[in-house]
Amino acid sequence: MVRKVMVVLVAVCLLVETAHAAGNEKKETSYWSDAGYGTLAVVANVLYMPVKVVYSTLGIITGGLAYVLTVGDSDTAERVWSPSVGGSYVVTPAMLRGDEPVLFNGPSYSNG
Repeated sequence: MVRKVMVVLVAVCLLVETAHAAGNEKKETSYWSDAGYGTLAVVANVLYMPVKVVYSTLGIITGGLAYVLTVGDSDTAERVWSPSVGGSYVVTPAMLRGDEPVLFNGPSYSNG
């Protein structure tokens, strides 16, 4: 029941934002726009955050194993840690609007 209410709420907020954007060519924010993107961000984070935390944890473990198996080569471990631990852990409304990028992976490690 709660899931259906959340889906309907998000759909209504997005429809209101679409109608508002169609009638207004300027990129203005309104209460309904902010509420819609905020609600959508919460719903997106319910799935995104656990997946990102699991991915980062596995990256930390894998990087640690790479460090041990290469007898302390920190460059090899950093090549695993940098992309897996870096990046965005939370999806924000600005990311959903396209104002900021969603970075699941962090920057690639470069030795230089």
